[in-house]
Amino acid sequence: MCGPAGSGKSTVARQLESGGMSRLSFDEEAWRLGIRSQPLAEDVRREIESHLVQKLLDLVSTHSDVVLDYSFWSRRMREEYRAVIRPLGIEPETFYLATPRSVVLARICARAGQEANDVQLPDHLAAAYFDNFEIPTPDEGPLTVITYARCLHPDGG
Repeated sequence: MCGPAGSGKSTVARQLESGGMSRLSFDEEAWRLGIRSQPLAEDVRREIESHLVQKLLDLVSTHSDVVLDYSFWSRRMREEYRAVIRPLGIEPETFYLATPRSVVLARICARAGQEANDVQLPDHLAAAYFDNFEIPTPDEGPLTVITYARCLHPDGG
């Protein structure tokens, strides 16, 4: 799952989870540790990432399908995760939430900070997250683009 903060990743990831996939959430892990703001300190980010990579490897070793509810904002980060699981014979698919900037920023502005996927961000940081997001391309591997309209109407209607 990838897309900037506010794009709808957690909503779609939860739908996949309800269909039987295991879901790992970077934001929920940070929240569990008592972290209520972004961006994370680098050492904390590394600690969470290490923990979640181990959980990912444990799950795929039992042949579980896993959805990673992360931003995956950079191609480099997406490639790092592919490198972790490709040796296991797994070709990951990227689900990219293509949500308009105005929608993303409005969603973030409306956040109340009451749970992990509702962390408040200052306007300038939310804009920077959107503006610096590296959109995935098909040359990275299997890619499914979920448009904003499709997010609103998952049945295609």
